[in-house]
Amino acid sequence: MTPDAQILTALRSTPAGVSGAELAQRLGISRAAVWARIEELRRTGYDIEASPHLGYRLRAAPDALHADDLLARLGAVKVVGRDIRVFQETTSTNDVMEKLARDGVKEGVAVFAESQTKGRGRLGRKWLSAAGKGLWFSVLLRPKIRPQAATQLTVAAATALARAIHRQTAVQPEIKWPNDILIRGKKVVGILTELSAELDTVKYIILGIGVDVNQTAADFPPDVRRLATSLRLETGQPLDRAELAAAILRELDQDYARICGGQFEALADEWEERCSTIGANVAIHVGSRIVQGRAESLDADGALLLRTQHGHLERIIGGDVTVEK
Repeated sequence: MTPDAQILTALRSTPAGVSGAELAQRLGISRAAVWARIEELRRTGYDIEASPHLGYRLRAAPDALHADDLLARLGAVKVVGRDIRVFQETTSTNDVMEKLARDGVKEGVAVFAESQTKGRGRLGRKWLSAAGKGLWFSVLLRPKIRPQAATQLTVAAATALARAIHRQTAVQPEIKWPNDILIRGKKVVGILTELSAELDTVKYIILGIGVDVNQTAADFPPDVRRLATSLRLETGQPLDRAELAAAILRELDQDYARICGGQFEALADEWEERCSTIGANVAIHVGSRIVQGRAESLDADGALLLRTQHGHLERIIGGDVTVEK
């Protein structure tokens, strides 16, 4: 953890104030070096009060994503989020992550961008990434699973996101198969899972995630407004994006551990409880064909099991789903 992350961790864990001497001892640096780091944090927007009696106290943080602040908020994790990188702007965080993955970076790295110029969803669809309004990020994973089981990671991501959003906002989101999170029927989260594999080995999986957090109705074009929403619109108040990001990474780390520990069945049960698609009669566009039937459950690899109108049980990995009335 960097000195700035350690300072922010100490300030957040001791809201009444922490002395410069204690910070210097914790970090193994001089009090003058601590002062220099505090001044740098102030320049980036952190309101840090200095008192001769109480020491340093964090009064407010900027509405911005900073890697050191995210690490400080996140705390100890096993894998997801142990390395965090933040860009002011990029084409797509998945593009950045793909390069890191090919360069051999260890799993668990999370890349955030304040804005994306070419954010994308499934099937190459454009994802609007308003600057400073949402969470646009990717996570690199290298699970020891068969390529056929890669869908488990989409299931894990959706479950973790729904849980984190509920805990941070009290709103009860629902999962729409295969990769969306909805609130009152409108999309608030999209998940894009990209896989690199050889034969029976997964080289890496990139989870690309977009969360609409603080957009107002005016931030959505008219054609998108009827389909999408934001957490601010649903709760009536702006959210602390950094705190939500840390909450999501913690839940992702927990669910990734469940996947790696062979506990997908329990995770799938939770996913099904939160999923509005299960139990519904649906029409799924899979390439050029349409499959109709009742969505029953997930199989051991995370694929959707659909009971067709002819009584057959069909396994479907992905597609565009429409719930039939």
